Amino acid sequence: MKLVVIVLGGLALLAIVGVLVFVYLIQNVEQPAYRVVAQQEPFELRDYPTLVVAEVRRQGSRQQGLSAGFRPLARYIFAKERADDDGERIAMTAPVVQQALAPDARIAMTAPVTQTRTDDDSWAIRFIMPSQYRLADLPAPAGKDLQLTEIPARRVAAVRFSGRTTDALIAEQEQALRQWMDTRGLKAAGIPVYAYYNDPFTPGFLRRNEVLIDIVGGE
Repeated sequence: MKLVVIVLGGLALLAIVGVLVFVYLIQNVEQPAYRVVAQQEPFELRDYPTLVVAEVRRQGSRQQGLSAGFRPLARYIFAKERADDDGERIAMTAPVVQQALAPDARIAMTAPVTQTRTDDDSWAIRFIMPSQYRLADLPAPAGKDLQLTEIPARRVAAVRFSGRTTDALIAEQEQALRQWMDTRGLKAAGIPVYAYYNDPFTPGFLRRNEVLIDIVGGE
């Protein structure tokens, strides 16, 4: 019995340490400095500034596109794939974002890796660059596969939720966000963006995920 108590106590301690590490990491990774215009948990209306992003396009399912797009973006910020061999590493930011678009639509922004799906099941995966960088400051990528661009300032509606981001959970949260928008008379100006703030090893209950939708008449 005593051994069981010791084991359970050890597991509880590990859980507490894990939570503290998670909080430390989240607080020490840069995130876009948006302004909250209105709030009704778990929903927010936010104003985002202009953001500089790195982007690649990939095909496949949502998870396949995200995984395939993450790797070249990571190699770029870690100075593994640049036009010039030298150059400093760029800090990782949060979140990773993913968005579905019509093929002829402009790519909208969300927060550090972004993923945008088009009608042919292709995705635009994006990392948001740290705020210290302007577009002209960034080192050139190794090829045309990775693009650097700016996302204009805009107003978005957002819903925050935890858990592992299955398609079903994302669809449920998107529907909830649209219902909240309807109650406030907010009109969508684009296709939803999915934002992921954590690495794959973070337990579901500790994860921060979001669905964001650009608003008509926003900045």
